[in-house]
Amino acid sequence: MSLALLAVACLIVVTFGYVFKCWLSPFGDCRTCDGMGHELKSDRKGRLKRGRDCRRCHATGKRIRVGRWIYNRAARTYRAGTR
Repeated sequence: MSLALLAVACLIVVTFGYVFKCWLSPFGDCRTCDGMGHELKSDRKGRLKRGRDCRRCHATGKRIRVGRWIYNRAARTYRAGTR
């Protein structure tokens, strides 16, 4: 098997793997707050305490995956075009 064919096969496997992951779990952890929903702050003694709510995920800790966002946008456009 040639190197180019192997690279294409690996790319296809990775792509279908990500599509499958977006289908099974459309929401992933927020990258800003690491899925906690808020930031961690420390007081003067160095003890951790809860900080402000995360602005990116609105304190849920979950964000929609990029692949699922693209699929939702394409499906919405298709439905709007066929009405």
